[in-house]
Amino acid sequence: MEHSPVKKILCVEDEPEMIDLIRLILGRKGFEVLGASGGMEGIKMIREIIPDLVLLDLMMPDMDGWEVYQQMKADTATRDIPVIVVTAKAQNIDKVLGLHIAKVDDYIAKPFSPQELMDSVDKIFSQK
Repeated sequence: MEHSPVKKILCVEDEPEMIDLIRLILGRKGFEVLGASGGMEGIKMIREIIPDLVLLDLMMPDMDGWEVYQQMKADTATRDIPVIVVTAKAQNIDKVLGLHIAKVDDYIAKPFSPQELMDSVDKIFSQK
């Protein structure tokens, strides 16, 4: 297992407050949290920085998380990056079922507690 000092987590999310919140929660645990405001910027940053983990919001105006996910998986450079999908509680169940079929690594529903977020991230990194 290669030793990388700081794990980079990219948060693809169109609400800046949400990125700030996630940065606050995960930053305290020593993760470097980067934010991409929306799907287009998200896929560009994923390709540029190859993060250790992507937190992906599904509902974004320019390109939804589903599209970002499919583009990631279609590219050999990014397809092995784990993805935690962040979805609103009342989101339609098809998306969630799609996620199971698509094998996303985990997903959390908004509003989530800091503990839920940490547990999810810890779960991903402990499998690595």
